[in-house]
Amino acid sequence: MAKLTPERHLSPQPPSVAARDVVRVQASSAAVAAADPGAGRPPNPSVLAGRLSALIGGPKAKINAVVIDAGTRRPLYELRADLPATPASTTKLATSVAALASVGPAHRITTQVVRGTGGGIVLVGGGDPTLTALPPRRGAGHPSYASLLDLARQTATALKASGVTQVRVDYDVSAYQGPRTAAGWKPNYLPDGEVAPVSALTVDEGRVSPLDPTKKARVADPPSSAANQFARLLSKEGIKAKAGRRTVAQKGAPSLGSVQSPPMSALVEHLLTDSDNDVAEAVARQVAIKLGRPATFADAAQGVRQVLARMGVAEGVAVNDGSGLSPRNRISPIALARIVSLAAGEKRPELRPVITGLPIAGFSGTLSPPRYTVAASRAGAGTVRAKTGTLAGVSTLAGLAYDADGRLLAFAFMAGDGKGPVDPGKLDQLAAAVAGCGCG
Repeated sequence: MAKLTPERHLSPQPPSVAARDVVRVQASSAAVAAADPGAGRPPNPSVLAGRLSALIGGPKAKINAVVIDAGTRRPLYELRADLPATPASTTKLATSVAALASVGPAHRITTQVVRGTGGGIVLVGGGDPTLTALPPRRGAGHPSYASLLDLARQTATALKASGVTQVRVDYDVSAYQGPRTAAGWKPNYLPDGEVAPVSALTVDEGRVSPLDPTKKARVADPPSSAANQFARLLSKEGIKAKAGRRTVAQKGAPSLGSVQSPPMSALVEHLLTDSDNDVAEAVARQVAIKLGRPATFADAAQGVRQVLARMGVAEGVAVNDGSGLSPRNRISPIALARIVSLAAGEKRPELRPVITGLPIAGFSGTLSPPRYTVAASRAGAGTVRAKTGTLAGVSTLAGLAYDADGRLLAFAFMAGDGKGPVDPGKLDQLAAAVAGCGCG
């Protein structure tokens, strides 16, 4: 059974809507969780098509769309459904399913410190996107992040035990290879803070001001910045330290300390709810590493498709990154709907964090208000769970909803050609029409 109720995410839940709406949303979600995905009559395709076509506005509208029965994957409505389009952040659905299917929901990413040479130690990045230098916060609403402060304390204790009081902090980022930006990424992505330069060692996602969410600027060289921060933390722990150089740790070097990320299940929930580009790229590389490929953009993308192919949902998927920032990515609506349906099915329970991570319409993540608060889309509030996607001239929405007859449906709506304005509100209306359809 697909559970569509809210789960605990890596980041705090967003501020709730008015109390009246919260009660309505929670009650609706509880009802959804208790329903049988196969219950209810499937919609009459012609009736559903009439409702959706009226909203889309005819065949010339720049929207590709599909609605399928989540249980049987039978198409119920199709408009250029097999035509690949720019998926934007709905790419993260493919990334997430591939990661959970390959490395598993319990997988954690390790950051460690090992002995180096010439009086040095080596901070070894494993690609953990949650590594933080911030102190832990009570009631943060997420699993514990990997703490750079904890790692410094472990390392300082081990060094003092062996009589060492002064070190050089070198760093190893060899877990990742290749360029730090993907094919097609626009030059403004890094300076605008849409994503940090992708590296195996990054602290607080490379943010210059991690305590201020309104400031998106990132450091130019995340690994070097991480080494400097770690050296300062060591100094506070009584070890005189200075940042060193990039190196590759010796195989089998003695460990001085290690910390781990939250499990993959939590990483996936977070990257989908908040559409976190940094976490998505890290998760995609874990797929490549699991498959024995180099951890590059190209190999991560090929690895994701390889895993999807094993599950029979790779047709119509061609990507260059894990986050969807590349406008060169192409995924068809039917491919997105099939991926979501697979995650909602009973045969692959390890994929369930994809469903629990989908934003709830009008309630959480990228579907928080003001989305689904206007009359035209309010029917979908609390009943639609979907991943959003936005790039210049592109808006996408793919997810799940029980219709008014209790049938679980998967949908994907992809609007725009990258050349003009698009209205995500139109996609919200379409999803609300699916949820409100008593078309059996």
